[in-house]
Amino acid sequence: MPPYIVLGMRDDEILKAFGKQLRELREQAGLSQEKLAEFADAHRNHEGLMERGGANPTLLMIVALARALKVRPAKLLERLR
Repeated sequence: MPPYIVLGMRDDEILKAFGKQLRELREQAGLSQEKLAEFADAHRNHEGLMERGGANPTLLMIVALARALKVRPAKLLERLR
């Protein structure tokens, strides 16, 4: 079965766009992957995997990341088109 196309993007493109936005916001906040993972109560390897588009974060993880970055959850989804 082919991947779903939502908003004109394949699943892998969605995850990569999310990861790129996550990395950009983390860097703007001046946080290392380790610190962001700590603040979001996530494992550092999982945080890195999300940034590379290799993990599909849950809604609760997106909220935890947003809290740690001090942004609204929607900010993490801005690159989705």
